[in-house]
Amino acid sequence: MIEANLDDQTGEGLGYVMAQLLDAGAFDVYFTPIQMKKNRPATKLSVLGDPQARESLTKIILVETSTVGVRYQTWQRTIMRRHFIEVQTTFGAVQLKVATYDDIEKKTPEYADCVRLAKQSQVPFMTVYQAALAAADQADKEC
Repeated sequence: MIEANLDDQTGEGLGYVMAQLLDAGAFDVYFTPIQMKKNRPATKLSVLGDPQARESLTKIILVETSTVGVRYQTWQRTIMRRHFIEVQTTFGAVQLKVATYDDIEKKTPEYADCVRLAKQSQVPFMTVYQAALAAADQADKEC
């Protein structure tokens, strides 16, 4: 985790640095509203990334934000294994991300597929999303 407190950074600048960090391989980037000295509102930038990417992510933060320093913490994490499957719905094919850990399994329809099919079919996003989950459940029952 790399963090920096920013008390004079524009919203546009925050959005830009988030995109730069994610493009550089950060696992996650998020902002937390905070108060700094003299009761100034500010933003805490938090970046999760591979320890081997620490220097490159730090450089982006120092170049693209108003901060003059960053803090580091090392965390351990457990991640679920992920793979993709495709299911057929009445609206078209949807990719599902399947995450597993021991006996735990989670399936999530891909956002971009659901958006594309919802627009094509002129139906609500959730209609396609739920159809993809139903198709995944049906496929599980057939196995």
